[in-house]
Formats: sequence, C-alpha cells, structure tokens
Amino acid sequence: MADKKANVHWTGSGKTGKGLISTETGALKEYPYGFASRFEDDKAGTNPEEILGAAHAACFAMAFSFACDKAGFATETVDTTASVRLAMQGDGFVINRIALTLKAKVPGIDAARFQEIALAAKGACPLSKALASVPEITLEATLV
Repeated sequence: MADKKANVHWTGSGKTGKGLISTETGALKEYPYGFASRFEDDKAGTNPEEILGAAHAACFAMAFSFACDKAGFATETVDTTASVRLAMQGDGFVINRIALTLKAKVPGIDAARFQEIALAAKGACPLSKALASVPEITLEATLV
C-alpha cells in the first residue's frame, strides 16, 4: 500500500502563528489552524485533535462495516463520532481519552452480536491500534 501524506505550513510563533493543513488528495487544501482553534474553541479553523478524531471515526466506521460483512450482516447506515480530549499534563499536553460513539442500522443482527462485533472492530481498527498509547478509548455502540 502507498503512504498517505499531509502537509503543514506554519508561519509565526506558537501562540500568534497560523498554520495551513493540506492533504495530497485535496480533501483539506490549505485549511487554517492555530492557537485559538486548538485551545480557545475558535471555529474559524481546525486543530490536530479534531482531525485525529475524524480519522479515527472514519477508520472505525469502516472496520465495523467490514466486520459486519465478514459475520454475514450488511450494514445499512453507520454513524460514528470520536471525541478527543486534550488535557494538561505536567508542563505539556496529552491526549488522555478518545470516546467513540457508534449508531448503526444492521438488519437481522441481535443486540449481543452487534456489541460483540463493535468491540472487536474497535480493537481491529488500524487507528485504534496506532493510538494504543491513549490511556482510555471508550466505545458506546447503539443498534438503530
């Protein structure tokens, strides 16, 4: 498989500087971020945690859908949210929790099997594996 690439161009100092995030596919093209969008809830830009959450939610949704396929269940809809918490630790910051929320419509599956597949997909998701150093990755799965 090919490497996937993202680029950042940053100008200025840490607190007053601004960055532009781009991806090779063009899905993000010079998308702004900075101190305010990361630490002050400014909605004028994005931040690394939001992008990480989007990537984790997307990866998990696909892993869940593939796991359902393998188990003989076709997913109709899969909606996933990842809430990423950035917290102060010592003199710096750490991501100390990612909360995944899944709502899926999977015809013919019972609640117990749904939960089993969702939990297994969380463990099999490549981004969950890559983020194994995060102390807490939770999953709330709801069958619709």
